[in-house]
Amino acid sequence: MKILVTGSDGQLGRSLRKKFENDPDIEAVFTDVDTLDITDRNALERFFSDNHFDILVNCAAYTAVDRAESDDLMAARLNTQAVGYMAEVASRYNVRIIHISTDYVFSGDSSRPYVENDEPYPHSIYGRTKLEGEGILKSFCPDSVIIRTAWLYSEYGNNFVKTMHRLGKENGAVSVVSDQIGTPTYAGDLADAIHSVVKNKEWHPGIYHFTDEGVASWYDFAIAIFELSGMKNVKVTPINTVNFSAPAKRPQYSVLSKNKIKSTFGLSIPYWRDSLERCIKGME
Repeated sequence: MKILVTGSDGQLGRSLRKKFENDPDIEAVFTDVDTLDITDRNALERFFSDNHFDILVNCAAYTAVDRAESDDLMAARLNTQAVGYMAEVASRYNVRIIHISTDYVFSGDSSRPYVENDEPYPHSIYGRTKLEGEGILKSFCPDSVIIRTAWLYSEYGNNFVKTMHRLGKENGAVSVVSDQIGTPTYAGDLADAIHSVVKNKEWHPGIYHFTDEGVASWYDFAIAIFELSGMKNVKVTPINTVNFSAPAKRPQYSVLSKNKIKSTFGLSIPYWRDSLERCIKGME
C-alpha cells in the first residue's frame, strides 16, 4: 500500500511518519510545502502522474486561528482551494483521501458532545474555510474519510503543552481560560486512529470525530501539564474568555462524540491525561 502524506512537517504529519515507517506493509511518501505545493494544481497533477498512490492523507492546513482573521485569503487558499485541487486530481487517479478537519466547524453553543451530523456553524475564518474544504472534498470525492479533531498537541512543533512549559519556566505563573470545554488530543493517538482506518479490511467513507477520551477546560489541561511535568510551583490562574482578548472567536464547548469512529473501526481510545503523560515523558 502506497500512501502520500501532505503537511508532513506538522505535528500530525510527524506522528504519522513515526507510525507508518514502522509498518512494513506501508510505503509512505511524506511531503510539505518545500517538496509539494498543494496550492499549485499543476504541481499536484505532475506529482500524481509521476507517482502511484492508494491513499492521500491530508494533514496540511492553515491553522493559525487568530492570524486567519486578517489573512483570510491565504487561509482559504490552503484550507479550501488546495483541498479542491487535491480532490480533483485524486479522483482522476483513483486515490482515496483521508482529510483532517476541526471542531471549529461548530459554533460551540452545544451542551452535549457533537455528533457527525450536527449542523456546522463556524464563528471564525479558520472554521469557515475548513468547513468549505470539507464540502468541496465531498463534492469531488464522496468516498473520502474526513476526521474532525480538536486541541491537538505532541512532542513536535508549537502547541499548548510547549507554550505552558515555556511560560511556566519564564514567568512562574500563567492565566488560562477555564470556561472553554473540550478534549486535549495527543497527535500520536490520532496517528494510531488513521493507521487503523488505512489498515481496515473495508473502506468506510464519511465524517468521523476523533479526540482522546474525557473532558477538560484549558485550565484543567494546564494544571495537568504542570503536575505531570513536575512543575508544581507554577501558579495557574483561571480566567474567563471575556478576559482573554483574541481576534478569532473560540468554540465555548467543543467536545466531540467518538462513538461512530470507535464502532466502525473497533478503536479503543486513551484517556487524555494518560496520553499527556506519555507525551511529556517522550519530550523529556
